[in-house]
Amino acid sequence: MLEQKDYLALDALGLADGVKKGDFSRAEVVEAAIIRAEARNPALNAINLPLYETALAHAKRLDASREPNGPLAGIPFLLKDLDNLKGTKTSFGSELFKDYRARASGPIVKCYERAGLAMLGKTNTPEFGLTLTTEPVANGPSRNPWNTDYSTGGSSGGAAAAVAAGIVPVAQASDGGGSIRVPASCCGLFGLKPSRGLTEVGAVQSENWSGLAVEHVVSRSVRDSAAFLDLITLPQAQNLFTRPEPPASFLVAHETDCPPLRIGIHDSHPMGEELDADCVEAVHLAAKRCEHLGHSVEPFEHPLDHQSLGAAMWRISGVHTWQAINRGLRYFGIGLDEAPLERSTRIIAGRGAEVSATEYLAARDQIRLTERTMARVHQKVDVIISPVLARTTAKLGWLDMNSEDQREYISRFRKYGGFTAICNGTGQPSMSVPLHRSSAGLPVGVMFTAAWGGDLLLLQLARQLEQAAPWPQIAPG
Repeated sequence: MLEQKDYLALDALGLADGVKKGDFSRAEVVEAAIIRAEARNPALNAINLPLYETALAHAKRLDASREPNGPLAGIPFLLKDLDNLKGTKTSFGSELFKDYRARASGPIVKCYERAGLAMLGKTNTPEFGLTLTTEPVANGPSRNPWNTDYSTGGSSGGAAAAVAAGIVPVAQASDGGGSIRVPASCCGLFGLKPSRGLTEVGAVQSENWSGLAVEHVVSRSVRDSAAFLDLITLPQAQNLFTRPEPPASFLVAHETDCPPLRIGIHDSHPMGEELDADCVEAVHLAAKRCEHLGHSVEPFEHPLDHQSLGAAMWRISGVHTWQAINRGLRYFGIGLDEAPLERSTRIIAGRGAEVSATEYLAARDQIRLTERTMARVHQKVDVIISPVLARTTAKLGWLDMNSEDQREYISRFRKYGGFTAICNGTGQPSMSVPLHRSSAGLPVGVMFTAAWGGDLLLLQLARQLEQAAPWPQIAPG
């Protein structure tokens, strides 16, 4: 039987290699994941829909099959509870959809199914993925494995908690304003938000917030992120967005040397809020590390009006939030005011319902202009370093979507964030790398952003940083 210490020591590719060599079976790997989940999840509430027996049965079928399987077939994996897996519940973190059962798997889930991954369950998320912490009324809060009094970040908070606790080496995540990078930062993981147009996002605009949202994973190792990016990279361009040209394999290509880079340091809040000293220190230490690796580093002043672009993005995300909620309202025959929704969600959906076609198109046009601006910027600088969050990881309860004081909630949201969402507007690839610890011992990620299509460049840089100063892969406990 695969020992727990051996399971915890291996990333997804390491586990796959062990299966290939015959060191252990796929069923043994999944059994080890289940043992870890049963030990850690009760305290963390990372997994809100366990599918343990289904995953184990899948692994046993693969072990018994003589047909060739993909290299990651049978590796335990968790899906975020915003995506549909055929025949299982998808709550979207909401009481409104608590009994909804998917008739078909979503487009990106089908990619994971084709790879043969063992779906261990679904992970907790804030209601409709709308905030930077994972504390939904419907499913309860997820807790940070580094300190259970603290937030996991959001919206992929359950995914990040599960990976940081060693339940699985990789878990699905999605990012419409920071929801891969923020939980990666809070939980000490690697998290890459891919370029717009590179990966599978679905066939219609509503499935990706008109291009603001993309999906990928949070992982303990950089190479796992590269391998899982290969699973979802589009084989050819779709009509929705232009596709940057990918390498034949991100996993193979990211192992080549990172070229010398021109790196800009963005260490002031884009909307004038204060930054925690730990967050600033993390950026400066990362910059020094990059200099030691042979890159040139200089100050960078961001050219975009973050507040104006943020307002445009909220109009677009509000429209799509209203779309998603309105399906449930029509099904149950109730109005928005009657629906079991958190206060912030109701406000966002209500405002989204009022956005006119003219306002929506103006917001889309504004985003297109920012893409062009950043394309010109990246002719002079290859990568921008900044904080992921303006504050170190918040305590549970500090950022409450269901607060009766929504003005205070919005104020706290603004003070906490400010850096990640801009990349969702511009479509640029952006990653959180776990390079620092706060004075309280909690992880602090640093954000690196490249030009649109620069996903491979970021992976090469991340691998270089990982080799120079490896980070702890699992939280103690």
